[in-house]
Amino acid sequence: MAAREAEMTDIQAPPFHAPVDDILFSLEHVARADRLRDWDGELAREVITHFASFAEERIAPLNASGDVEGCRLENGRVKMPEGFAQVYRELAEQGWHGISAPETHGGQNLNHAIVASVCEIFAGANHSLQMVAGLVPGAISTLVRFGTEEQQQRLIPPLVDGGWLATMALTEPGSGSDLSTIRMRATRDGDAWRIDGEKIFISGGDQDISEGILHLVLARTGSMEEGSRGLSLFACLSHLPNGERNSVSVTRIEEKLGLHASPTCQLAFDGARAELVGELGMGLKAMFALMNHARLDVALQGVAHAARGADLARRYAAERLQGRDRSGQPVTIDQHADVARMIKEADAWAVGGRALVHLTMVEGELTGGEALLSFMTPICKWLCTEGGIRGADLAIQVMGGYGYLREFGAEQNWRDARICAIYEGANGIHALTNATRSLKSDGGAGAAAFVALLRESGSELHEQAHRWEAEARRIASMSDPSAEAHDFMRLTATSAWLAVWARIKKVAEATENARYLKLAKRASTMSF
Repeated sequence: MAAREAEMTDIQAPPFHAPVDDILFSLEHVARADRLRDWDGELAREVITHFASFAEERIAPLNASGDVEGCRLENGRVKMPEGFAQVYRELAEQGWHGISAPETHGGQNLNHAIVASVCEIFAGANHSLQMVAGLVPGAISTLVRFGTEEQQQRLIPPLVDGGWLATMALTEPGSGSDLSTIRMRATRDGDAWRIDGEKIFISGGDQDISEGILHLVLARTGSMEEGSRGLSLFACLSHLPNGERNSVSVTRIEEKLGLHASPTCQLAFDGARAELVGELGMGLKAMFALMNHARLDVALQGVAHAARGADLARRYAAERLQGRDRSGQPVTIDQHADVARMIKEADAWAVGGRALVHLTMVEGELTGGEALLSFMTPICKWLCTEGGIRGADLAIQVMGGYGYLREFGAEQNWRDARICAIYEGANGIHALTNATRSLKSDGGAGAAAFVALLRESGSELHEQAHRWEAEARRIASMSDPSAEAHDFMRLTATSAWLAVWARIKKVAEATENARYLKLAKRASTMSF
């Protein structure tokens, strides 16, 4: 058995190729990131290219072996797979943790679009490690927005230099999407607080690659009758100032379909010492700031899996001989129409989804773009994660029986992609948000901005915009639109998809980019 496990750990999937050119095309030509006040195109290219090389050479080679080895619980602590600690140290030493953090706290304060590109490449190379490290930027932004100056000066630098990693501790048994039912209790202890209760599904709830962990914990400070108004946000460190472990313990590592190298933990808080972040009773507001950051990150995880699927399928199909052409010569399977169709579809899910996220981020940072950013975030999360699963699935189909084998990488890519439609709000929840709160928030400002985005994408979108507006008015007039939320999200996502591909096609025509023109033609026939 030991020999078999050692043999499986040595499995090497096909090399990872970061889609640098596609990312830069999307940022520069589709999203027009040059409209941002702090955009530096040369710097963006340098940073993205440099991280891509690091990801290809150091991070990606651990993806397959980490999946096989997984995480394990030893003496109450999580043991990460072989090689993860070393690569994490290199990641931290090179300063990648702090690229979005304020310079006043030791960060580089790079543009959000650049940071998003790094996150996508990271997820494509090794989604499990990205999951463990990826909550740091959101934790920093939450502390910047809601923490006191003293908390920022004390808590942010260890996150920036890699000494600490972060978790987002929301979910409890019986309290998933409805956070108003959270029971974890926080009680005052002099000038401090103590937390008691259990959290589940905590990504990176414990690990042995960083010196410490900052748990951002949602806990109840009011009564159950107060619902979400009785919740507050707390910073709970894994270690106390004297170096002792805080009263936070791992009771279980979940056995999952994918992301085996990302420890998803059940955590028990037994009088753990913590400190309030933000105002008392306003924890949900603070946590939503962290979650909204994470949702666009998850959208790009979906993009990363679609891109990985397209790359695996394309390279395999270009070498796999099967059948003959009219002259009797052997042909590779990418010459077969149906295989070519599937490769294009996987590619289109990546290119289109990425462009939609980039456009959303850029427009959201422009003056008056907050309403559109808020409206588009659940759409991006829904569309890109559905596309990521489909792109990963298409790769398996293209590769046939080999796609079903572990050593060819496609089956792990699909397993790791599947969670994206579930966490950070299941896609059904985002569909419901799209049919309710998004339509009415700020007097309908987000919906109006969405219609404007459709119309600005080209005259061919005017009819689609009119159709969406009419349906949005009907949905908004319903007392309970939940039964139609899924279909309305499909219409909304289709509208956004057509708009972004109209923009891609326009740029492709101007630059005579044959690949994107072919993808645009294929994308216009795809459906959700």
